[in-house]
Amino acid sequence: MDTMSRVGDIEAALGAVRARLDAACRDAGRDPAEVSLLPVTKFFPESDARILYDLGCREFGESREQEATAKIAEFRTAVPDPSVRWHMIGHLQRNKAKAVAHWAYAIHSVDSERLVGALGRAAATALEAGERPAPLRVLLQVSLDGDPQRGGAAIGDLDRLAAQVQSSPGLEYRGLMAVPPIEADPDAAFEELHNIHARLQRDHPDATELSAGMTNDLEHAVRHGSTCVRVGTALLGARPITSK
Repeated sequence: MDTMSRVGDIEAALGAVRARLDAACRDAGRDPAEVSLLPVTKFFPESDARILYDLGCREFGESREQEATAKIAEFRTAVPDPSVRWHMIGHLQRNKAKAVAHWAYAIHSVDSERLVGALGRAAATALEAGERPAPLRVLLQVSLDGDPQRGGAAIGDLDRLAAQVQSSPGLEYRGLMAVPPIEADPDAAFEELHNIHARLQRDHPDATELSAGMTNDLEHAVRHGSTCVRVGTALLGARPITSK
């Protein structure tokens, strides 16, 4: 596919997704400014992120540390704009915490004490070295189906994890993330997530972020309080493009 064709496709897709998101907010009686669109660029080349940047996007989601670290370095060379923010949205192994702490504005997929500890140490070290400007923003991933293979902390562990994040100097607890169980009713799943989030906010009033909703279910997520929808397929297509 030639560059101009790719730009046109992504521009049209971005316009369609933004229209969907605006309509979802209107239907839910919400201000569209309350819900951010996080383009997910995992599996796609750095050039696609640059196209989205030229179309006004300033935040991007990645899910594999090795791919993201290389892609972000390439992007920053081409676009030295400090306002761009990168989010880690995929499962993270503890031994990758140091690398992610160098480039992530936020991580949406924290689900264990050991990962909190590794990220806290890595982010604190990066802060002390002047390698990041602010604490790493943490969203705890909630398991709504109890399946450990799909990631996420058990609902009963969330209070303890939130307190651990809040007490870590390099971290800042900002809210929750979840993916609905396979074949679940998305409205029921996102309503449950909303209720869990509201309960945790009683002890952590600044943790206002709720990362929920993707290409196929963003309208349901917005209806139940999502503040960030993570969209990849509807923007960049279903077939992964090999990244450098």
